[in-house]
Amino acid sequence: MEVNQYLEMFIEESKEHLQACSEHLLELEKNPEDLTIVGEIFRSAHTLKGMSATMGFEDLADLTHKMENVLDAIRNEKIHVTPEILDVVFESVDHLEEMVMDIANGGDGKRDVSSTVAQLKRIELGEEAIQEVVATTEIPAPVEASSSVLEFDSFEQTVITQSAEQGFNAFEILVRLREDCLLKAARVFMVFEILEKDGDVIKANPSVEKLEDEQFDQQFYVAFVTKESAEDMQKKIMKVSEVEEVVIVPINQKQFSEKQYQAIQEVAATATATVEAKTTPVTAPENNTSAAKPAKAAAPAKADKSHAPVGNKTIRVNIERLDILMNLFEELVIDRGRLQSIATEVNHGELNETVERMSRVMGDLQTIILTMRMVPVETVFNRFPKMIRQLSRDLNKKINLEIIGAETELDRTVIDEIGDPLVHLIRNSVDHGIENPTARRAKGKPEEGTVELRAYHSGNYVFIEIEDDGAGINREKVLAKAISKGIVTQEQSYSMSDKQINELILASGFSTADVISDVSGRGVGLDVVKTTIESLGGNISIESTQDVGSIFSIQLPLTLSIISVMLVEIEKEIYAIPLSSIIETSIIRSSEIMNAHNQKVIDFRGKVVPLVFLEEIFEVPRKEQQDDEFHSVVIVRKGEKLAGLVVDSFIGQQEIVLKSLGNYLTNIFAISGATILGNGKVALIVDCNALIK
Repeated sequence: MEVNQYLEMFIEESKEHLQACSEHLLELEKNPEDLTIVGEIFRSAHTLKGMSATMGFEDLADLTHKMENVLDAIRNEKIHVTPEILDVVFESVDHLEEMVMDIANGGDGKRDVSSTVAQLKRIELGEEAIQEVVATTEIPAPVEASSSVLEFDSFEQTVITQSAEQGFNAFEILVRLREDCLLKAARVFMVFEILEKDGDVIKANPSVEKLEDEQFDQQFYVAFVTKESAEDMQKKIMKVSEVEEVVIVPINQKQFSEKQYQAIQEVAATATATVEAKTTPVTAPENNTSAAKPAKAAAPAKADKSHAPVGNKTIRVNIERLDILMNLFEELVIDRGRLQSIATEVNHGELNETVERMSRVMGDLQTIILTMRMVPVETVFNRFPKMIRQLSRDLNKKINLEIIGAETELDRTVIDEIGDPLVHLIRNSVDHGIENPTARRAKGKPEEGTVELRAYHSGNYVFIEIEDDGAGINREKVLAKAISKGIVTQEQSYSMSDKQINELILASGFSTADVISDVSGRGVGLDVVKTTIESLGGNISIESTQDVGSIFSIQLPLTLSIISVMLVEIEKEIYAIPLSSIIETSIIRSSEIMNAHNQKVIDFRGKVVPLVFLEEIFEVPRKEQQDDEFHSVVIVRKGEKLAGLVVDSFIGQQEIVLKSLGNYLTNIFAISGATILGNGKVALIVDCNALIK
């Protein structure tokens, strides 16, 4: 079967199953007695194992199988859920995610997970202590109940048992080659040649085929029956060149009875899976139902409602196709502007009517295409519960994360950029905001702190808020640090509002952490957050009350591809100012312009607003000096700060397609991109954030 055509589907569905595993594991940690949650995790793992095996990713399938065995033992109440067991299962999911990401990046999905596999096997066998296997060149003292790293089927168990009855010794042999070994396959052949002279090899891990192809790291295991002693065999194998270590332990046959019982359970599970597979094929290219659907159908409460209709109404589309569709539509938008310009010049009735109707249809088409590119912020939010769990442990704090509005949608280009800033903000809230349990008790707060992550629509924007009930921002501490760093002067600090002081923590290199940790405190992060958000056409604001908590609010545009702008003219050059930055336009008299601190300013509704003359910023050449009595001003904002952009005249409002300036025109001051107008001319888009200080 040609599996490459299903690779993208496999990667997407694997991510969905692993995300489901992570979410249910977090639920299981809160409700360790709820076996229905274990069943959900088991079904996701079982489906992932089948998909991985079908696609030929054996390492992925093998690790999932080991994790599945532990989950099966939990749901059959052979072992009980403990924090230590959950840690190992979480670690397994992390490895699986890394394997899937490696496959998505063109790799083979192979990782050294031997330590995790060994821990899973010990848990499966009901052992309390989870320890690393340490191999030495010395032969360990025989241990009656030693745990076998290798797994044996019923036939192999029978061979080992009958050999023991006939006086043979059954050993599990670990052979480790030197790190600089160049001919691993040759050394494996020499080891096997020695073994086959003195007994029989029952099993090898990795398999003999993989050993011959050198598909292993530096070590391998062999199950071996012989009449020779362990000491003699160890000495013989150590004579092979480039063999670094040999560890030989007797195989514990007492475990076979329990393993045989587990084998019966596994056969039953495989039979169930076969029935499921016959009911709904796992990899059916024509059908858009994913491999997750059969598993979900087994859930008792949800099966009847909307399973079939959802499967029929949803299709998977490669994101590149949507990008191509968006690019083609952007060209249509440019041509629409050109047609509107021609229709205005010609002033023909039927042409005007046709252009107007076409504009309405294109408006509807634009809405549909932009909606297709929308992705729920849930895709970003999903990573945070597991992150909070780990941070809680690292910082010895009790933290509850609440997510509201995860279904809120944003353009994919914004989603791709917003993940890292949110990580910084949440880590900041957890480290600086939420106090440790002792401090919270002293303040009369519950020991468990709460971080609330909210998302909601408002107009053409999406707001994302991170609120915590922690210590808040210490005004005096922030001011003292800002003055010592030279960010503000002592005189400036007297007239600063609480909001302005709060936003000082967004300055580059600013940190109030007394101790530098892996979480935060190095003065790197929040300034990057601010820069990234502003580059997306958004802004960030902070509200905080000491000992009550803080709210970080991010405002982002719904899309970055097609934006509304105000076209303005300076001499004969046309510039576009994004409407999202504009408060209003105004005509002022020259006599209204005042000077303050070598800066021209105006009084705008009781506020002193500095003026920025764009002809000076962009060095626009003038044929003759103008001495107008009136000036056209566009009032723009950046957060709470205002500025007045002085231009020659206003042209009007228009929707334009944002184009980058390319690799040759990078870091042009106060220019964020360009667009092609209806008359074919290029207009530069003004970056208002760069002009407001």
